[in-house]
Amino acid sequence: MRDIPFVDAHIHLWDLAHIHYAWLSPPFSDEGPNGSTEAIAHTYLIDDYLADASGWNVVGAVHVDAGADPAMALAETEWLEGIAAERGLPNGIVGFAALDDPQVERSLEAHAVHPHVRGIRHIVNWHSDPRRTYTPRDVTGDPAWARGFGLLGKYSLSFDLQAYPGQFAGLAALIARHPETQVVIDHLGSPVLSDGFEQWKKAIAELAALPNVAVKLSGPGFIRRPWDGEFARPYLLTAIDLFGPERCLVASDFPTDKLFGTFDETLGAYAEIIKDFGDTERRAMWGGNANRIYRLGLDLGREAA
Repeated sequence: MRDIPFVDAHIHLWDLAHIHYAWLSPPFSDEGPNGSTEAIAHTYLIDDYLADASGWNVVGAVHVDAGADPAMALAETEWLEGIAAERGLPNGIVGFAALDDPQVERSLEAHAVHPHVRGIRHIVNWHSDPRRTYTPRDVTGDPAWARGFGLLGKYSLSFDLQAYPGQFAGLAALIARHPETQVVIDHLGSPVLSDGFEQWKKAIAELAALPNVAVKLSGPGFIRRPWDGEFARPYLLTAIDLFGPERCLVASDFPTDKLFGTFDETLGAYAEIIKDFGDTERRAMWGGNANRIYRLGLDLGREAA
């Protein structure tokens, strides 16, 4: 797998002297869904990523909003565009916009004019357990949020969905009403260990039934820390079974997933889990699907159609 072209479907970069990130700022605590982020709370640039990823054939990457101060979301996109122009990476950008903001269309339009922008993410993980939730309430049921989601297609923007399985039923109905919008579920759909594997499987199956939804094979460290390949295996294989290899995207989520292991450990575990799939299927999950779904236009040579 080290020689197969890898298009990393989910990376982050940040310059802490340039843009503010509250979740990467003290005080640090082990409480909350992320745990302490102190170990990665330092500037992380493209050379840092490439150093972590050395030994793997990285030919492309998608940068997903890194949780910047919302007022600096557009500044993050502009900063990334400069890096892409200079370094050739990232090849795609998923910016931040709060879909329930009354002025969200203005934000979508501002992001969409940038040549590498492909989509939007608005983290909406809500859980009844205060230690798990990212938001004080579930905004995904609000008419304002649904209206914002409905505007994505107007600007040819995909949506990176980071939510919990308990929210998927309502989200499935909304996504079904907008088949023009490509949705990519982040981090296996954020399974919650205490809620049970079967609850996650049933919930994510509702989204897998929609042809405009794909899923990232990433982030098992958010389910359980520490994690290993045997723990992650049933989640990845179930996701592949539900979505099919043509709608699964392998992603490192670096440097966030550096909290849970090295790049080699992370990618090595994923490679081991999917090793028994055919060559075409492995190439698709490893890079071809990210290239197609995020419309990156990369020449990967022999890949899935």
